[in-house]
Amino acid sequence: MTAHTEIFVSKKRDFMQLVLNTYGSYLKKKGECFEIKVDDKKQEISARKVQSILITTAVLVSTDAILLAHENNVDIVFLDKYGNPFSRVWHSKFGSTTYIRRKQLEYSGDRNGLDLAKDWILNKIANQMDLLTRLKKTRENKRGEIEDFISGIQQQHNKLAKLKGDTIDDVRGKIFAYEAQAGKIFFQAVSFILPEKYRFSGRSRNPAKDEFNAFLNYGYGILYSRIERACVIAGLDPFIGFLHTDNYGKKSFVFDVIELFRIHIDEVVVKLFSKRMIKQDMFEIKKNGIMLGQEGKKLLISEHNKNMEETTKYRNRNIKKNDIMQFECHGIANNLIGKNKDVGLDDL
Repeated sequence: MTAHTEIFVSKKRDFMQLVLNTYGSYLKKKGECFEIKVDDKKQEISARKVQSILITTAVLVSTDAILLAHENNVDIVFLDKYGNPFSRVWHSKFGSTTYIRRKQLEYSGDRNGLDLAKDWILNKIANQMDLLTRLKKTRENKRGEIEDFISGIQQQHNKLAKLKGDTIDDVRGKIFAYEAQAGKIFFQAVSFILPEKYRFSGRSRNPAKDEFNAFLNYGYGILYSRIERACVIAGLDPFIGFLHTDNYGKKSFVFDVIELFRIHIDEVVVKLFSKRMIKQDMFEIKKNGIMLGQEGKKLLISEHNKNMEETTKYRNRNIKKNDIMQFECHGIANNLIGKNKDVGLDDL
């Protein structure tokens, strides 16, 4: 079967993420299972073991399969050719009461919202420095240059840490400026670290101008889907942003929270290129840029899911990276309503 299904086992519970990336695949219900059909081959998977379904190409989905997903709290996410989720089928209930969303709206216009948004960007920049510090350890011949890059990012971190204001509107421009400069230096460092063949000149978005950014863009799209899901489960409104401004149809809060987790994609993509796991047939060359092809998408999704199942230190606990997103969103929701107690792992 050419459609690939990623299967991962969590310590707390078994779950699967189904990734359908073969043109003309068919997803339907069979009893209490999802049946995936590709050409004349079939595969059945229990709905109770599925957490989410990613559809990256033209796939037929029956209404019975959608209902089965609804009954088992499985979200079906449709990704465009760049990896961005353009639609999802999921139950319509938020994870909590409207009180959380009312407080979220209040925070978006006062000092509390500024403190939260500022902290998210400080953490993003700290994550970038941490990754470069880890990469430096295995690159003795490039250590001095990498240290210089880290120093430049630290300067932007320090400037942001000292920034004061009463509301986000007062300092939004400066926050974005410090973040952008730190990001520019970070990607200069990443390019310097990569094999010479794959070095690039800064960030380029859809379509990408180079192979590295093609992987990065698709990865951020996948991450966006995960963050949106975590926000909804925690009762947060994806559309009420703090740092990113409101706009019709724009899920501004997801853009805010994703900043905490972009490093997970950065880390995986750097690994793929550094370990020379990239092949030229993983890309589709277009007139105005480069896109990730089917094999490239398959590799990235697989490696990202493996990375998210790794255990890391979080608030003095060893937990899987995949759980940290939900932890953070629940923590934000608790902060909004005045609860400081951490959410337990069993509540995720």
